[in-house]
Amino acid sequence: MNMEKIYLTAEGFAKLEAELKELEGPRRWTVIQAIKVAREHGDLSENAEYDAAKEEQAKLELRIHQLQDQLSKAQVIDKSKIPEGKLSVGQRVQLLDLNNQEELEYFLVAPPEADFERARISIASPIGKGLVGKKIGEEVEIRIPAGTRRYRILSADLA
Repeated sequence: MNMEKIYLTAEGFAKLEAELKELEGPRRWTVIQAIKVAREHGDLSENAEYDAAKEEQAKLELRIHQLQDQLSKAQVIDKSKIPEGKLSVGQRVQLLDLNNQEELEYFLVAPPEADFERARISIASPIGKGLVGKKIGEEVEIRIPAGTRRYRILSADLA
């Protein structure tokens, strides 16, 4: 059993807890009711509504298990323990893309909190892995699916 810690922001931890509460309560109840109604339609061997409800139940239970596992390994980031001068999970970082001189800003987060649309990149992603442990002012070369990119780390702060 892998007990590797998952470092989450307080916001990310609360979001996962809220999702779990919703799935274990109202969502689970809705699926149980759908199964009950489908059963009442008779022959289960040819009942597509029953099959769909059972499939939904399986997906729901899988997600509940995933959330329980993540939360059991979760540790909320203690901002006072983030190493000074080195990039780490829980920090907002500004970069200069040396390939096109574009400035970028990312928030380094654990995989469960990743949301590229909100510039929240996982420390397990190629860019995240390439940045963790680096220092402000350092230039890094990171291989991403689109090719190799070069960045200069302009600044970092706790979000």
